[in-house]
Amino acid sequence: MAGACVASPLCTWLVAACVAAALKASRESSTGFISAFYGSGIQGLVSSLEPCDAFYNSSRNGSAFFGDSPFSLFGTRNSDNTRRRRRRANPSSGKAMAIAVTPLKEVTEKKKPHTKQRRVVVTGMGVVTPLGHDPDVFYNNLLEGVSGISEIEAFDCTNYPTRIAGEIKSFSTNGWVAPKLSKRMDKFMLYLLTAGKKALAYGGVTEEVMGQFDKKKCGVLIGSAMGGMKVFNDAIEALRVSYKKMNPFCVPFATTNMGSAMLAMDLGWMGPNYSISTACATSNFCILNAANHIIRGEADLMLCGGSDAAIIPIGLGGFVACRALTQRNNDPTKASRPWDIDRDGFVMGEGAGVLLLEELEHAKQRGANIYAEFLGGSFTCDAYHMTEPHPEGTGIALCIEKALSEAGVAREDVNYVNAHATSTPSGDLKEYQALIRCFSQNPELRVNSTKSMIGHLLGAAGAVEAVAAIMAIQTGWVHPNINLENPEECVDVNVLVGSKKERLDVRVALSNSFGFGGHNSSILFAPYK
Repeated sequence: MAGACVASPLCTWLVAACVAAALKASRESSTGFISAFYGSGIQGLVSSLEPCDAFYNSSRNGSAFFGDSPFSLFGTRNSDNTRRRRRRANPSSGKAMAIAVTPLKEVTEKKKPHTKQRRVVVTGMGVVTPLGHDPDVFYNNLLEGVSGISEIEAFDCTNYPTRIAGEIKSFSTNGWVAPKLSKRMDKFMLYLLTAGKKALAYGGVTEEVMGQFDKKKCGVLIGSAMGGMKVFNDAIEALRVSYKKMNPFCVPFATTNMGSAMLAMDLGWMGPNYSISTACATSNFCILNAANHIIRGEADLMLCGGSDAAIIPIGLGGFVACRALTQRNNDPTKASRPWDIDRDGFVMGEGAGVLLLEELEHAKQRGANIYAEFLGGSFTCDAYHMTEPHPEGTGIALCIEKALSEAGVAREDVNYVNAHATSTPSGDLKEYQALIRCFSQNPELRVNSTKSMIGHLLGAAGAVEAVAAIMAIQTGWVHPNINLENPEECVDVNVLVGSKKERLDVRVALSNSFGFGGHNSSILFAPYK
């Protein structure tokens, strides 16, 4: 026992001496350290002397030999099994062996004191859509079953097999974007800036109120799937003549991050500011990450969502080429028909959606109207195919289940789902099957697709649909699924909202968004209580 008691400090001293020698050599030359280490016998010494737990506990920065340093030559320091294997492999090498002794007193880790999680609420909303540029107008049109899909007017698409879209026919930046900028910016940025400022206005954030904010804790996280396609395409056309003809802002105005950046510059907000691009799941990724910044205390307010304006020749042509679009040109308002047996692809849309998320106490202190509470969400990846969903809907179901778990929401509490459902043959069914797998025991569940009326807004889809979900919470009405005339045989129409709006007291709303690349996202909202 006495020998064992002496071994522990001896082990500590020897290893410390080795570390000191190594660090001294390292200061002289990193190359010299490596060669000296392998040629001086230190390697043999260290391999036979195992550091004791006391050494680990007393080392703040870890060991160059046994620690977590990226330069560690013997792995991580919590590898007790590795140490035991080394001793078994060389039980009697004739060299001195140190026996590590477990401290008599149990060492307990210092834990951070428990702090109550910051709650996140929605205090503002802004939209630019084919059905209106105000949340109330937009949602009233949805409730009435109005379709925003029509023939494309922005350019001649006579020779395209698809000639319809959820195109915004009338849009003005007056009062929202400086005229000089509006002439040069891509539409996705104009939509983004306008929707972002409208979200502030809807949230009662006047200049006077803004002056009271700590701008270091105000951020912007608004993404785009396609970015400034028009600006970039115009630059390519100009380059055919000469680089001198190119828009000097073509590079910054084409990147997906610049919309968030320009809005932050305009507002003077110095908190988290970036964009995320995960195809058609972009908005949900931005919303959940923005909420996490608030939860972690890095921000008090976040403008978040998505924006896209890809209804241009190259955008339309690209989706036509990958055979993703409907060709029901003769009846545009009937073209987007999620879960209907006659669906033949999605309809492109354009626009922007922005939420103003705010920390609860901050919102209450300024007397803000609270439209809903953000409960949480989740992301997963199908890891299967670039454009097709997993055949068993595994990634989608996992995403929904993780979202419920992260938010602490019981399955039976979710009674409304704003589905991703884009009107594609495979995507609609895989999502439906995942929903049934997760919520089959909930007879009150109601599911609808906003895309049946506005088409697919790509990176903006999730945010615009989040606005629809929040408006359902506010109004107690869920909008219809239009064009669901011949439902798939495997679809239970009792789960889907019919052709007319329905009254529903929403307890928890789930909004799904999925994107090319297998990106899955689910976010949850509930009435604020």
